[in-house]
Amino acid sequence: MPDITDILFRGAEQIGISLPPPVLERYLYYIAELKHWNERINLTAVTQDREIAIKHFLDSLTIVPYLRGVNKVLDIGAGAGFPGLPLKIFAPSIAVCLLEASQKKCFFLRHVVRGLQLEGIEIVHGRAEDPAIIKQYAGGFDLVVSRAVAGLFPSVRLALPYTKKDGSIVGMRGKRGEEEEREMEWASLGMRLIEIKKLTLPFTKEQRFLVILQRVQM
Repeated sequence: MPDITDILFRGAEQIGISLPPPVLERYLYYIAELKHWNERINLTAVTQDREIAIKHFLDSLTIVPYLRGVNKVLDIGAGAGFPGLPLKIFAPSIAVCLLEASQKKCFFLRHVVRGLQLEGIEIVHGRAEDPAIIKQYAGGFDLVVSRAVAGLFPSVRLALPYTKKDGSIVGMRGKRGEEEEREMEWASLGMRLIEIKKLTLPFTKEQRFLVILQRVQM
């Protein structure tokens, strides 16, 4: 069976990404800390190296093509850091904010950020619907991502206040993503559908849908 480094490297190649050795090293540190902390607090139900590499890290990297021209990213409901923290490690020049409601998960995220000596990353404890957080961060991000926080429409509504005009929202959805999108009237939210990207996670038959929207009205 391929080791986790091979899975990360070859899997990234399958989605069109080359992982430099320093990024791979940081991912391996992150994975080791995730497994260690997961023994004490519930960070993820995915516990095997292969599944962590594919379902968390390679899944997160599917967002990389949408980072072009992006300066600030918000990850709503970051959980154990996916997709925002792997994206920050891959593209360190981008400022990333991880918004997470669980204090314990925020402690974990801060621990990993310190261990990797990352700069330009903020971890915020709270919920996206909190008026104080909306007021502080409104309209501040070029790209807002969320991974299975809620249904597609509710997750876009949560992301909307944080998105700049002409900024983008990427909804990371499972197999129902295409069906969900057909039910939406995006113009009512001041949004325009840019793309629905269908993909299969490397080394699996699991389908993913990325729903990419642009905010055209404030």
